[in-house]
Amino acid sequence: MAFTILVPLFILCNVAITSYGGHWPPSPGYYPSSKVRTMSFYKGYRNLWGPGHQSVNNNGITIWLDRTSGSGFKSVKPFRSGYFGTSIKLQPGYTAGVITAFYLSNNEAHPGFHDEVDIEFLGTTFGKPYTLQTNVYIRGSGDGRIIGREMKFHLWFDPTKDFHHYAILWNFKEIIFFVDDVPIRRYQKKSATTFPLRPMWVYGSIWDASSWATEDGKYKADYKYQPFVGKFTNFKASGCTAYSPSWCRPASASPYRSGGLTRKQYSVMNWVQSHYLVYDYCKDYKRDRSLTPECYWH
Repeated sequence: MAFTILVPLFILCNVAITSYGGHWPPSPGYYPSSKVRTMSFYKGYRNLWGPGHQSVNNNGITIWLDRTSGSGFKSVKPFRSGYFGTSIKLQPGYTAGVITAFYLSNNEAHPGFHDEVDIEFLGTTFGKPYTLQTNVYIRGSGDGRIIGREMKFHLWFDPTKDFHHYAILWNFKEIIFFVDDVPIRRYQKKSATTFPLRPMWVYGSIWDASSWATEDGKYKADYKYQPFVGKFTNFKASGCTAYSPSWCRPASASPYRSGGLTRKQYSVMNWVQSHYLVYDYCKDYKRDRSLTPECYWH
């Protein structure tokens, strides 16, 4: 549901749009995924929709989209903070209009007024790279004024060739997005009105978003290339569920028990943003800045 305007002003990276960058980021020095034990899909998740379009085993799940349906899954428990990750391998070839996503949401508990934190892969056409979109919704309204906070990246590798680990860390003061333990974005709590504070579940899905997913809807899903497949494995979740005691300590993205990032992690995040960031909602001056007040501190 992202509001997307891609013009040269917003092409902030120096990576050719027709290929993956190939310039790997420096080591972040700390690897939060290594601190969290991999869990069985069966232990942490269940089918949400499209059961006939998924194949599950103890190691993970494969979901697919065809002209009849997509598919999705959901965590058994809601969380109020935590580290949530999975390794994903994407469909190669023509995938325009298709969204493969891993995200946090409380849409079912608060329909029309929900919070959401997204990692979304926007499908693409032949010869062009996937776009990884990160997004944050805060109490989205049901009147068409859902305000997204999108930052979009190209990747330094081809995500269709192998599994790579994607993760969200969410605690009471920040949200950090990771790719293979490299932090790519940090979203801070500036106020209670610009930060998700209610419990959320963890989701994965694949679905048709032809109206906006690829170059603002220019290219649609083409079902002569079906099925469109997303593979998920190596599930990790560590944090405070909605049922945990009040003294449960939120997960950290770094060696610091209080959370935050190390100086080296900040440096690597800035490196990624200087090389692979292709859109930043706070730098999109065609948007109504009054709806995203955190940009004044950006």
